[in-house]
Amino acid sequence: MATKIRLQRHGRKGRPIFTIVAADSRVKRDGKYIERLGQYNPNTNPATIEIDFDRALDWVMKGAQPTDTARAILRYKGVMMKKHLLEGVKKGAFDEAEAEKRFDAWMEEKATKINSKKDGLTKAQEEAKAKALEAERVVNESRKAAEAQAAAEAEAEASAEEAATEEAPAEEEASEEKEG
Repeated sequence: MATKIRLQRHGRKGRPIFTIVAADSRVKRDGKYIERLGQYNPNTNPATIEIDFDRALDWVMKGAQPTDTARAILRYKGVMMKKHLLEGVKKGAFDEAEAEKRFDAWMEEKATKINSKKDGLTKAQEEAKAKALEAERVVNESRKAAEAQAAAEAEAEASAEEAATEEAPAEEEASEEKEG
């Protein structure tokens, strides 16, 4: 039986959530599986990956072949690195303590990269929000200035009309005196 580590698709249309499983390669994509190893949600940024590290490592060490996407996920979480180091221990390149030390160093480096990406994303969101608020403030100020200008023009028109109406009766009285 050829065992594969692959993804099963769940979720609604356009919003997939994948379950990472160990399954027989002959079974259809969303069919029966041997063991559930974790979950992958690509809808978040960065993608959310929950995986049973020890069970995934056990399946990979037993010879289960991950699909391309599953391999990328396992590589991201460190399962493939741990497998590589354990094979080095089997070959006698270094001892298990050295393998653990290298793996811990790799994981710390990976964690700092992930945290820097998250920080960069939150910073970018804050900057975008600040730009939007600034643009909104500029629009509001221009709108207030336009309203003030329109009010001043209306007031000027009203005073001009008032002056014109005051002059009109005076002209009518003068024309009546000339006629009479």
